[in-house]
Amino acid sequence: MNKSDFDSSLLAEFTAQDTLIAGVDEVGRGALFGSVVAAAVVLPLWAIPQLIALGVKDSKKLSPVKRQKLIQPIQNLVTSWQISFATVAEIDKLNILQASLLAMRRSVLNLPVTPDICLIDGNFPIPNLSMTQKTVIKGDLRSPVIAAASILAKVWRDELITDLAYYYPEYDLACNKGYPTARHLLAIAQQGITPEHRRSFKSCQ
Repeated sequence: MNKSDFDSSLLAEFTAQDTLIAGVDEVGRGALFGSVVAAAVVLPLWAIPQLIALGVKDSKKLSPVKRQKLIQPIQNLVTSWQISFATVAEIDKLNILQASLLAMRRSVLNLPVTPDICLIDGNFPIPNLSMTQKTVIKGDLRSPVIAAASILAKVWRDELITDLAYYYPEYDLACNKGYPTARHLLAIAQQGITPEHRRSFKSCQ
């Protein structure tokens, strides 16, 4: 993400350089297997250019190696960060949208600091969050703070699914990370589903 890619209008109302900005994003919403994971990062307004200088961008536009290399620099730069999730049982009970918002809410509420504003990826605000928030469609492309959260969440969830792949080798999870690839769908058809598959998803029924 270059400076020219950053939508500065998202934070136009804030001028104090010590304003604490949170970026919140989730990963795993379209997967068939495993939890949906959300991350929140907080940093002061003045630190955003430093975040951009690290090479932070939408996690989907970075290689796994590059994402991994960015984890420590991001964690060192930000004031605070937190990762939370919603379980498969919660996804099946609530639906994937509400479970994603729940994971995001948990990540924000577990922060040890209170941000002045939360930038939320997507077009749905987090319910029952008693702080200022702004939804940002394609936020991981428009905001480096949201992009940083997407990287932390993506790496954390990928590692979780890779660990679970050991117990369910038939599903090629280490490669597909729980998403509906042809090989994953074939394994479901042949082997059935595991306790970590989302029963409420059509492909798992």
